Amino acid sequence: MPTYEFRCRACGSTFDVVRPMADASAPAPCPAGHDDTVKLLTTVGLAGRSGAAPAGGGGCCGGGCGCG
Repeated sequence: MPTYEFRCRACGSTFDVVRPMADASAPAPCPAGHDDTVKLLTTVGLAGRSGAAPAGGGGCCGGGCGCG
């Protein structure tokens, strides 16, 4: 199941919620009990990558993912 990051508008803390994609937009109360939270936008699949993407050239998807 995906993990979604939320921020509490009342206390400013950020927290993660693991839930099905079907419930991605559902509200999530903060651990301190506040209800005024907002889901943060995250960039999935970019963790641990640095620098430019490799140049294309072969592989199953043109080489951009490093598989080729």
